[in-house]
Order: sequence, then C-alpha cells, then structure tokens
Amino acid sequence: MEAQGPTLMGVDVYMVATLLAAVATFALLVAIYAATTVRDPMAKRVKALNERREQLKAGITASTGKRRVKLNATNETADRMRSFLNSMKVLQDEQLKQAQIKLMQAGIRSKDAAIAVIFGRLVLPVVIGGGVFLAIYVFGWLGDWSPFKKSLMAAGSLLLSYKAPDLYVQNKISKRTAAIRKGLPDALDLLVICAEAGLTVDAAFHRVAKELGKAYPELGDEFALTAIELGFLTERRAAFENLAMRVDLDSIRGVVTTMIQTEKYGTPLASALRVLSAEFRNERMMRAEEKAARLPAIMTVPLICFILPVLFVVILGPAACSISDNLINR
Repeated sequence: MEAQGPTLMGVDVYMVATLLAAVATFALLVAIYAATTVRDPMAKRVKALNERREQLKAGITASTGKRRVKLNATNETADRMRSFLNSMKVLQDEQLKQAQIKLMQAGIRSKDAAIAVIFGRLVLPVVIGGGVFLAIYVFGWLGDWSPFKKSLMAAGSLLLSYKAPDLYVQNKISKRTAAIRKGLPDALDLLVICAEAGLTVDAAFHRVAKELGKAYPELGDEFALTAIELGFLTERRAAFENLAMRVDLDSIRGVVTTMIQTEKYGTPLASALRVLSAEFRNERMMRAEEKAARLPAIMTVPLICFILPVLFVVILGPAACSISDNLINR
C-alpha cells in the first residue's frame, strides 16, 4: 500500500507528525494531571512513623537477638498471595527477609509488599512470557521474523517479566539513596550543632529530622524513625544498626559505626561528626566536579546530531537558495 502523503526515507511524514502530536498531547495531559494532583509527602511519612511508634509500644522490637519473621494477615489480597506461594512451596523465610530489606531500602515499609514482589516474580513470567509465546507461536504474530528473532523475543519477555519487580525496587533504592547521600553532610552539620548545644542523641536526631523534613524528606524520615527507635528499643545499638540496614549507603554505615563507638567508649560525638561531615562534603564536591568534567564528552553527540545540522541549515540555507535561483534563471 502506497503512502498517501510525502515520504522521508520511505516513512510517511504525515503519519510521523500525527504520532508525535499524539505523544505531545498525552505528555501534556499527564503533566496537567501531575500538577493538579500534588500531594504532601510529609503526611504519608508522618503516618508511617506513627505506625512504627505504635508497633514499638506494642513490643514489636527489632533487636539483634533471635527473631522470627511473622506477617500479620491484614490484607485479603496479601493473604491470598501468601497462601498461593505457600501451596507452591516457594515462600522461604530467608527470601522473604531479603525482599523486606530491599523494600525498606526503597522506602516501602509494608510487609505485604514483600509478598507482592515474590508473587510478581512467579506470576509475571507466566502471564507476560506465556502471552508473548502464545502470540508468536500460536496466533502467528511477527510472521515475517526469523525463528531466531522469535525465540529471542520470547526469551527476552520471560527474563524481563521475571526481573521487572526487582528492577522497579532497585530503581527506587537508587533514587532514594542518591537523595539521602545529597543531604547527609548538612544533616551531620546539624547533628554537630545539636551535640555542641548539649542535646542528647535522641533529641538531636529528632531535631535534625524536623529541620530536614522539607529539604530532604527521605533523610528526615530515616532520622525520625531512628529517633523513635532510640527511645523505645531496649538496645540503642539496634536502632543504629536498623538505620544502616534501611539505607544502602557506605556513608550511613560510617556514621552508624561512629555512633556505636561513641555510645560504647564515650568519645566526643561532636568532633567525630565534624570530621565525617567535612569528609562527606568533600566527597560531594568531588562528585560534582566529576560530573562537570564529563559534561563536554556527553554533549558531543547532541551537538553533532542536533545543533550542528540546524546551524548549517541556518547559515548555508540562504546561500543555497540563492545559488539555486541563479542556476534556474540561467
């Protein structure tokens, strides 16, 4: 079937323009929806912290002693997924614990979410991968493809559907870790000020969490939860270890080690935190300088592909038109 409009390299220009206009319209609608449905993230975080406080009051502690992971059935959907996984004998305590740790690092504190992740690993390959397999080999989709491409497509859909929950969680972990790393030097500076002012560690963490709630909500959330656990847990060391477990960051582990040593040996907290703050601030500056040094190499491809062609058209276009007119007149 021949194209009805002008073509560029065999592609209908009108069709491409229509698709681009549709994509732009959809993006505009999404932006308007996102702008009109903005929610305050602090309300959700305060609710989660209050739930954690009630759990600690009820005696559900996170000490380092022997502790069995028990999930309370509070959701029918989670109950069904849990019973299905138990019937398939694929729900293991170690696997569930690892999933919960990953979700905590991503900022998801619901225990039912770990069941959903494990359930997604089992069901998504069957649903998506099986659907692609049926579409290719039963219903005859992609008939003009070679057998190798078809098998590669089926295998890729299976692998991607299996890794999709882990990729989603890992993406949230990366974004949250980057946000926490960015605000950590400022948080340590505030901790130094609070320590020099005579506040206890509990009060210092609570004050810093309150001050950082707007600028760095992720870090403020973690510090507020640590302050709550410091007041409720039987071992203060467990609260710091929980902080290091919830945040997958070497800098946080360094701060936790410093806090534990300060609690154990009675060393001055302000001087140790001041050294860590200077170190982390220099590290943040070095990362910024590294990104700035990579910028010229990164800008080379956009410059060649998008800026130089436009520049050539603007500069040489009038001269080419003039030369063409002169040749036609002759």
